[in-house]
Amino acid sequence: MLTKIAVLGVGRVGAAVARTAIAAGLDVTVAGSGAAEDIALLAEIVIPGAKVATAADAVADADLVVVAVPLHKFRSVDPAILAGRIVVDAMNHWAPIDGELPEFSDPEVGTSEVVAAYFAEARIVKALNHIGYHELEEDARRDSADGRRALAYASDDAEAAASVHELLDRFGFDPISAGPLAVGIAFESGTRIFTSRLDAAGMRQALSEAAEDSALAA
Repeated sequence: MLTKIAVLGVGRVGAAVARTAIAAGLDVTVAGSGAAEDIALLAEIVIPGAKVATAADAVADADLVVVAVPLHKFRSVDPAILAGRIVVDAMNHWAPIDGELPEFSDPEVGTSEVVAAYFAEARIVKALNHIGYHELEEDARRDSADGRRALAYASDDAEAAASVHELLDRFGFDPISAGPLAVGIAFESGTRIFTSRLDAAGMRQALSEAAEDSALAA
């Protein structure tokens, strides 16, 4: 059972993930790109209840790590500190923010596959990327299984995927496995899933349709 997570990135997405995790009863440590003391005041105000540490210290004893930095900065995270760790890739490619990134220009390759190649020894799960940071708190239904929004996840690591399944459920959403990490391209920015609020049945249908579209295009 998950008890402690680390969130790398204290922008809007990272802060929302951290607050949602705290509300779900998890012990949360956050880290920014610099010294812990540089974000301590920000975290105290924006993420009350979170601990603050360097990235290396934050992940050291975490059960799971959420990487929520702007995609163009993902290489600022030292891959060595994530070796062997379960890592949620919550990032998206937003050209207005990230600029044009040639390594993410292949429409047949998902962004998480590129990220996974960089964090080669981490256990990557794509999740939390197709929900707005404000919706993460607004749409959470931790006390009821009725009317829950579904969130998809994708990974090549079954054990890591199971941990993220638990995380999403404790956050108050219906977790839906999309399959291997490569399938995560089905819920990247601009897709139907990315722009929709879906329940579990709707998510399964959308994933099935995305798979059919992919097969037809192959």
